[in-house]
Amino acid sequence: MARKTALPAEVTIDARGFHYRELNEEIRRAAGRGARTIKVVNVNGQRYIGAGLGPGVRLLLHGTPGNDLGAFMDGAEIEVFGNAQDGAGNTMNAGKIVIHGQAGQIAGLSMRGGRLYIRGSVGYRSGIHMKGYEDQVPVVVIGGRAGAFLAEYMAGGRLYVLGLEDPPCPGRIPGNGPFRLPPRSRSLTGIYTGTGMHGGVVYIRGEVPPHLLGKEVAVSEPGPEDQRVMEEDLSDFASCFGLDPRTILGAPFVKIAPQSHRPYGRFYAY
Repeated sequence: MARKTALPAEVTIDARGFHYRELNEEIRRAAGRGARTIKVVNVNGQRYIGAGLGPGVRLLLHGTPGNDLGAFMDGAEIEVFGNAQDGAGNTMNAGKIVIHGQAGQIAGLSMRGGRLYIRGSVGYRSGIHMKGYEDQVPVVVIGGRAGAFLAEYMAGGRLYVLGLEDPPCPGRIPGNGPFRLPPRSRSLTGIYTGTGMHGGVVYIRGEVPPHLLGKEVAVSEPGPEDQRVMEEDLSDFASCFGLDPRTILGAPFVKIAPQSHRPYGRFYAY
């Protein structure tokens, strides 16, 4: 049987023309043969990149990865130099995903751990069903704005919306991206923020008009412990994008948290 030749610590894969299954198999083969940093160029909508990858592997993606980037990821790191499509970080268990552009819908869906940092804006239902378990606390930071149903049914973890200007990204028409809120809107989130939320916490840099909030949540001012974790999380986020954390943290934040751990319990109790 022929022996597998070990690969250099850093390799490059050209994804042009690859079916998503072929690309993911190529990435797994490279990781299995010792590559620790895998640069993938010409990414164009391939799904499930990095799904289930464990620690010790770093993916550098140039282009636009497709749905479910890093799904079920268990410790690897992914950095996207561009935008990402729907479901980034879906049911992620551990690791880090850094996206230099915008992301689509349901970012952070059912995340159980790890960190998802998005420099720009996102679509609807970001953070839906996020959850934490014991020492696993998922963290999602959205640098721009978020669409409707942010943190819907959220059960754990921390989610941030910062309202920073969206970065310029290839393929995006300035001022006409698919995830932009109307220019006259001053809110950083869409309608039904926190609907069904029964765990975790959301920090918004600015204010949220009451009519955009789900009735299951309450708004308060962050306390000393909140300030501590905010400084830790946002300093890490800022370091990934070359930002000054003091500028981000210098603005006022509001804290959104659930009023009950069983907001719909009365509807199902006999």
